[in-house]
Amino acid sequence: MSYMLLIVEPTGQRATRTEAEGRELYARMQRFGEDLKAQGKLKAVESLASQTGAVRVSTRGGKAQQLDGPFAEAKEMVGGFFLLDGVDREEAIAIAQRCPAAEWATVEVRALAPCFM
Repeated sequence: MSYMLLIVEPTGQRATRTEAEGRELYARMQRFGEDLKAQGKLKAVESLASQTGAVRVSTRGGKAQQLDGPFAEAKEMVGGFFLLDGVDREEAIAIAQRCPAAEWATVEVRALAPCFM
């Protein structure tokens, strides 16, 4: 089965780190991903930019709406993800607990499934 680990971090947290601190945390996450890849469990991994350049798009009543970030009401943002394959729920949770980001963010574990489920 496939699971996604969403890294949910406080908005603005990245700005509190020095560049050296940010690079070290990023290197830890890269090593974590490389380990998962070597085990054959990693399908994809990406880090996401801050919400500053993000855009939210919705269509209601046939009319498109666009809201440019950053989003003042947001207290958290998705900072990245790991897409795992060939693991069950318990293993995905165990991997999330080992994820370095769990020290400064929340790692949300979600199964992949059709949207009607």
